[in-house]
Amino acid sequence: MKPLLIALALILAAPLPAHAHPRDPRDLRELAQRHGIKVGSAVDVAALRAEADYRKVLNREFNHVTAENAMKWESVEPQRGVYTWADADAVVENARRNRQQVRGHTLVWHNQLPAWLTSGVADGSIDAAELRSILRDHITTQVGRYKGKIRAWDVVNEVVEEDGTLRQNIWLTHLGPGYIADAFRWAHRADPRAKLFINDYNLEWNQPKIETTLSIVKDLQSQGVPIHGVGFQGHLGIQYDYPGDWANVMRRFADLGLEIAVTELDVRMVLPVTPDKLATQADYYRRALTDCVSVKACKELTLWGYTDRHSWVPGWFEGEGSACVMDENLAPKPAYHALLTVPRQRR
Repeated sequence: MKPLLIALALILAAPLPAHAHPRDPRDLRELAQRHGIKVGSAVDVAALRAEADYRKVLNREFNHVTAENAMKWESVEPQRGVYTWADADAVVENARRNRQQVRGHTLVWHNQLPAWLTSGVADGSIDAAELRSILRDHITTQVGRYKGKIRAWDVVNEVVEEDGTLRQNIWLTHLGPGYIADAFRWAHRADPRAKLFINDYNLEWNQPKIETTLSIVKDLQSQGVPIHGVGFQGHLGIQYDYPGDWANVMRRFADLGLEIAVTELDVRMVLPVTPDKLATQADYYRRALTDCVSVKACKELTLWGYTDRHSWVPGWFEGEGSACVMDENLAPKPAYHALLTVPRQRR
């Protein structure tokens, strides 16, 4: 038998997981194609550079990527006026070579700001007028650098508190609530073709946060501000109930003409890992994708890292982890296979 035929025979003979169907997608790229959405992962840029296995799986599995930290303000401008684009450029260039689109994350946030900015505001050496100019320049410079290379930007991130009030950050304190509209306008001018999003956590279920975010969107739309989408971060934990009304919440935003994205999905658990916990985790991942594909406006589902080797969860939630669809050795977990079994839906 010829070598090519032998290889084909081995592929066809390879056993499927016990719970798989022969017509299920073979990987997450095929899953994305089945549903007509973007399936993405956050990218650890150090691993992208240094770990060939990480890079290979990332580029095989995903048609969409987000820089986990490389595009945040402290990363791109650690000193005032001194830009360090190498890490962000690496993510964008790797995506170009591997037919992946990119979500830019994030332009305006209260965390991971450079020390020169926060200290300058704190000691009064940067006043409100200068702060507004700095914010405008940051957005214009970063969005402009990647004009035509970024599909969507998280323009403002986590601007609503759990009780539904606007977050008391340096932007609200010194610039007033108008900073949100300004950020969208500046981003749109810098790249008129990029989709512009508001992004937040617990938006899947927290009613005060949902209502305030809806009000923000309606207010921006009434002013003619270019806002195109809403991002549900989707940081879930199996010790909490799955947000069962998530699809309906998505539809409320979709009814405003917005694109919907799940931008940072992971499902953590209290350690140690057990088969029952992995099964529950798999169910949560399956339900999240099912909710997304049930809503016509939901165009993206991005995992906040695909492997436990580089998950942010253990460093943030003491005693918790195993939040990703692959383990530390990049072996698929039940959650990975559960995603592949989600059936196509009429949308």
